[in-house]
Amino acid sequence: MSFRSGFVGIVGRPNVGKSTLMGAIIGEKISIISDKPQTTRNRIMGVWHGDDFQVVFLDTPGVHKGKYGINDFMLNTAFSVLSEVDILLLVVEYWETGGQEFNLLLGELRSRHRELPPVFLVVNKIDLAEDKHEILESIARQKDLFDFAGIIPVSALNGENLDRLKALIVEQMEEGPRYFPEDMITDQSERFLVAEFIREKVFVLTRDEIPHSIAVQVEQFVTEENRLVISACIYVERDSQKGMIIGKRGAMIKEIGSQARVDLERMLGTKVFLELHVKVSRDWRKTSARLREFGYTEQV
Repeated sequence: MSFRSGFVGIVGRPNVGKSTLMGAIIGEKISIISDKPQTTRNRIMGVWHGDDFQVVFLDTPGVHKGKYGINDFMLNTAFSVLSEVDILLLVVEYWETGGQEFNLLLGELRSRHRELPPVFLVVNKIDLAEDKHEILESIARQKDLFDFAGIIPVSALNGENLDRLKALIVEQMEEGPRYFPEDMITDQSERFLVAEFIREKVFVLTRDEIPHSIAVQVEQFVTEENRLVISACIYVERDSQKGMIIGKRGAMIKEIGSQARVDLERMLGTKVFLELHVKVSRDWRKTSARLREFGYTEQV
């Protein structure tokens, strides 16, 4: 029996369910998820293993043109995978009707169509459609926008039609090697994932203006007496944001830490002692040195 393998890029505008889709296919949560746009900042690799195949997914930040240096980093990160993979999944919501972010990505695909691998349109969140006619109308709107290799409606959240998408992906893979060990599901370090899980809880628990202004650095990650001791700093851009993260009598940062610890113990398989504190780094999203320090540098 031949072994198939290859790379799949996942692209789309913010908040269309790219990270949820990758997690649903792999069966593990790797990228953080929230209902706020631009949750994913880095390119996240996830590995899907089968008896006779291995598929490596590259989950990218949502395509968004912003005014900060970090927005340029995220846009370049998203576009960098277009010609590095064997197939592309363009993820849209079933009610997608265009817009600046979608048109920006579509324009990039059209301008580079000669160098691109097969592009499949994944119409997501069909579980929210009231009837099948809405889904069919969505497909009819989208199908002529680009020379798609195929269109697959799915619900990444409840798994509807996911088996069809998974089978299609494996069919597209050519004979190749096993790139990564069978027990490896991502190339990201535990320290990176810890920082991301903490950042996810800030996204979930705080107001809209706060999440995009934060960065998280893990300062300590050591094993002591059958538990992991982790110390992390949440960086914000203004003093007022620091107060919001800490909350009244420390209630907010305590809740962030409590929820993050539960996920970290599940992910790491051990007891975790998590200590959080907050510092101000003014306008860090505009500062090249700070962007590099926080890990937002071009990936090669």
